[in-house]
Amino acid sequence: MSKVISVLARISAFLGKTFALWVILLAIIAYFYPAAFKPLAGYIAILLGIVMFGMGLTLTPKDFSEVFTRPKEVLIGIVGQFVIMPVLAWVLCMLLSLPPEIAVGVILVGCCPGGTSSNVMTYLARGDVALSVTITACTTLLAPFVTPALIYLFASQWIEVSILSMFMSIVKIVLVPIGLGVILNVLFRRQVRKVVVALPIVSVVSIVAIVCAVVAVSRDKLADVGAIVFVVVILHNCLGYLFGFLLGKAFKLNLHKEKTLSIEIGMQNSGLGVALAMAHFNPLSAVPSAVFSVWHNISGPIVATIFNNLNDPDAEKNEAVSEEAKA
Repeated sequence: MSKVISVLARISAFLGKTFALWVILLAIIAYFYPAAFKPLAGYIAILLGIVMFGMGLTLTPKDFSEVFTRPKEVLIGIVGQFVIMPVLAWVLCMLLSLPPEIAVGVILVGCCPGGTSSNVMTYLARGDVALSVTITACTTLLAPFVTPALIYLFASQWIEVSILSMFMSIVKIVLVPIGLGVILNVLFRRQVRKVVVALPIVSVVSIVAIVCAVVAVSRDKLADVGAIVFVVVILHNCLGYLFGFLLGKAFKLNLHKEKTLSIEIGMQNSGLGVALAMAHFNPLSAVPSAVFSVWHNISGPIVATIFNNLNDPDAEKNEAVSEEAKA
């Protein structure tokens, strides 16, 4: 059994490191052979539910404890997530005069909660991982209430938005699977620890399948809008990193927390954006979320590497003072 777990762990690590390559490769195949991937479109909600269930298996009630020990920092992250990214999305849509279907898709990405990959990137960036996990968990639990309202606020000028139906979709796709995962983790902690090593495999396969489904069903229009979608997604993501970092500076947080806010706000649960677009809007509206899924897994490691090499002058000063005191 231990050998199987070891093999799964190695496969998970490999897929995690090469995730973006698999997405790009299979998305290209889906573009040229859409018929093979179109049937997956009917399973997008289920695939995302599996990913969310996996997220729930990694959470415990302790992951929400930061809300009570440092509520100010968690609240800054939550408000930043649900203000900065939707506003940036709306501004970019207006400045670039995007077609309605694409504009709605960009707004969808901006209104989604933080993505789970932000926790890994925060760790690699030497940020505040506990804070990152808590903000992700909180924004995800708030998504059924906040995301539909934000989409209505920013996207209703382009398309009719049903807050209630979107609320129900997010509850089914996000809240229920995560809740079940957390319950199982609490009740069967030891067994879950053995299974959790395989979660990256399941997540990578599910996200790749989701992206391929979107590419397949949107193939005919992708050639016309592909370039502008990539431009707006890259701008949206990078500006999210920038404004997240500046938000931390505005509240005079230390560098570890500034890194955390930057990554947490810049990286979105784009899989949810795909699921909502496919369920409630034009399939073309799912394209920005699909592109975001690929791009932020390229930009995230780059930003994490840059942040990893940044040193906190205050921390170094305190360490120097501590060494002097010992001497």
